[in-house]
Amino acid sequence: MIEYKKISVGSLETNCYVISNKENSAIIVDPGGEGERIFHFIEEKRLRPLMIINTHGHADHCGANKFLKEKYSIPILIHKDDLKILNSFENKFIFPLMKGETSPEPDKFLKDGDLIEFGETFLRIIHTPGHTPGSISILADGILFSGDLIFSGSVGRTDLSGGSWTQLINSIRSKILTLPDETIILPGHGPSTTVGDERKNNPFINYEAY
Repeated sequence: MIEYKKISVGSLETNCYVISNKENSAIIVDPGGEGERIFHFIEEKRLRPLMIINTHGHADHCGANKFLKEKYSIPILIHKDDLKILNSFENKFIFPLMKGETSPEPDKFLKDGDLIEFGETFLRIIHTPGHTPGSISILADGILFSGDLIFSGSVGRTDLSGGSWTQLINSIRSKILTLPDETIILPGHGPSTTVGDERKNNPFINYEAY
C-alpha cells in the first residue's frame, strides 16, 4: 500500500502530495511552490524521490518543479497536451506570485493508461481533460489524485485557456464515476472526498441535473 502526505503550498494553497512506499521511495505530485517545505519533509522522512508528476500545467501546480529537480536530479512528467500551458507567458508571470519558479522542460510525457511501477503497486495514469487539455488523474490502491478535475462538492474551472466544460463533465462521468464508491479522491485544492459522496452530493455532476 502507498502512503501519502498532503502539503498545502503557495498563495492558492495547492495540495502537493508526496506519495511513498515501504521502500521509502517517493513520487512528488503537483509541487506548486514553497519547494523548501516539500524538501524538508522529504529529508525528515528520509525518502528517496523518483520523479515529479504534474497533473496539469498551471503555475500553482508546477512552481517547485525547478527547485526539487535541482535538489534530487529527478525527471518531470506531464501530459504532452499541457506543454503549451506549462511554457506559457501567463505561467512565467504567475510563478513568482505562487512562491515558485519557472518550470524546466518536462523529461517525459504521460498518456492515458500508462502504468508507473512503484514498489509493489502501480500508479495508473488517467487522461481527464477539461480543466486543461492535458489534465491527468493518478489512481493507486483505491486512491485517486485528481488535480483540479473534481473537488469536494465542486469541479475544476473551465474558463481558463484550454478549458472545456463538456470535456470536464465527460471526464468525470466516464473516468471517475465508474470507479468504486469507496475510492478516495485527493484533489488539487481543499479536503478529500470519495467517489460515492460526489456521485450523490456534487451538484455539478449529479445525473439528475442533466
